Amino acid sequence: MRGIYTWSTIVVMVLSTTVGDILLARAMKEVGDRGLLRRTRGLAAVVKAAMLNADMLAALFFFAVGFFTLLVSLSWADLSLVVPATASLTFVTNAIAAKLFLGENVDRRRWIANILVCAGVALLAK
Repeated sequence: MRGIYTWSTIVVMVLSTTVGDILLARAMKEVGDRGLLRRTRGLAAVVKAAMLNADMLAALFFFAVGFFTLLVSLSWADLSLVVPATASLTFVTNAIAAKLFLGENVDRRRWIANILVCAGVALLAK
């Protein structure tokens, strides 16, 4: 039963981190060129622009959910399973989400790498 709880928390952590990553990318694209903003209006303007962005605030929420879910996972399972599983699966879900939601070009080499990552996670799960 503990295995189901562990993998459930890993899935929640991976999905919440992926949503956070996508929202963060969207927020920073909306803010625009931080270097130009900093040079023209100062560092405080960059921080204000980022922190008042709704996508940024939502991203922070999802990152917090992912972090606390990771803590729960680590209380139920070994570090040697949880961290590689969450890191590698997040890599895979980020590639899929970047393609679907951000319209990024994910090349064949990256898809092959994702397949290999999935195979590695499957070996860890045994």
